[in-house]
Amino acid sequence: MSDVIIIGAGLAGSEAALQLAKRGISSDLYEMRPIVETGAHKTEKFAELVCSNSLGSYDITNASGLLKHEMEILGSELMPIILESKIPAGGALAVDRELFSKTVTEKIENNPLINIIREEKNDFPLDKPVIISSGPLTSDKLSKKIKDYIGEEYLSFFDAVSPIVEKESIDFDKAFYMNRYNKGGADYINCPMNKEEYEKFYNILINAPKIELKSFEKGAKFFESCLPIEVIASRGTDTLRFGPLKPVGLIDERTGIENYAVVQLRQDNKSASLYNLVGFQTNLKWNSQKELIHSVPGLENASIVRYGVMHRNTFINSPKCLKPTLQLRKNDNIFFAGQITGTEGYSESIASGLIAGINMARFIKNQAPLILPQETMLGALTNYISFEGHNSFQPVNSNWGIVSEMNLDKKVRKNKKLKNELLAKRAIDILSAYKQKFCEK
Repeated sequence: MSDVIIIGAGLAGSEAALQLAKRGISSDLYEMRPIVETGAHKTEKFAELVCSNSLGSYDITNASGLLKHEMEILGSELMPIILESKIPAGGALAVDRELFSKTVTEKIENNPLINIIREEKNDFPLDKPVIISSGPLTSDKLSKKIKDYIGEEYLSFFDAVSPIVEKESIDFDKAFYMNRYNKGGADYINCPMNKEEYEKFYNILINAPKIELKSFEKGAKFFESCLPIEVIASRGTDTLRFGPLKPVGLIDERTGIENYAVVQLRQDNKSASLYNLVGFQTNLKWNSQKELIHSVPGLENASIVRYGVMHRNTFINSPKCLKPTLQLRKNDNIFFAGQITGTEGYSESIASGLIAGINMARFIKNQAPLILPQETMLGALTNYISFEGHNSFQPVNSNWGIVSEMNLDKKVRKNKKLKNELLAKRAIDILSAYKQKFCEK
């Protein structure tokens, strides 16, 4: 039997397994796909990106970008694969999702210290080292086991997936390439709409039938940064024009016209044959999605290779049961990682798997676990999800609001870019010193 049991080979579980192997520790990595499907995953590969193919910014002055740089400092195994799988996406770090998950899967399959077990894991030992990284789509049986043991009810929210279309089916007499404000090249495809076209699109959207929620899904909440497009539209006629369809900084040089609204599409694979509709996560019925997409100028004949879908994401009440080390308060043998902890986002999932893997190795070797400083983005994130003072805990992305404040004069505080640069420099300096002190002995 291996040293550690890992349940779930998503982003967090894959990172954790590789971190353990790097430290000479073996693991049994359980993955129920393809034996048991989740309703959202499409393949049996590890670290599959279910929703967008974008991991957010790589700019260190962006909260998500800083998190990625911190992960690199701590030796993330997935970050190099992300950079190898990178495809153009303006200021965002997007990957060819097929190439990325294929590379991760092969790296794990070729590691002699990782024993892959393709079956549903419905239970976990209480007296042996375990990392539960089963994700937001944890099976019902394992969910019940976790809930029974930790004594805290699961919370839940909804996540939705955007449609994908074939590039060759886009009409470039109407669509054009451009990044907003011409920053970083021309990686996005833009489909402009005038006022009349937008109003037609909006009317189709707000009147379109939606897929009915199952009984167990009713009452769950939407995550604000991943709202279905129909939910955003329900808040007012112009909410989309100030959200995912905002036209500012996107003027077709052929016409010079500032459009009323713009639908953006982002490259989804390395060969640039597929593009996903940015901000179009939805729960509309598929026929309605087709009508809506075909109402967009330039997408009238778009070939849709994947429709949007919606699924319930579940997560534990981490502040009540987790330490900042990602160990259960009631049992140091058991670690949690990934979205099941209430960290929302691809980078955040990998980062939590990184910490869980490192701390599990330290636990096995009788070394003190890492509790990262709150001046760092990852330290702030693990502190946030384990802070007992929350009145109402909800999933969180990396963001500047959770990082320890810095003593800055009023003029600097008002300069957002400069403030973030100083916060990022402080985080990198502190983490580098922390790593040298605690991780390189």
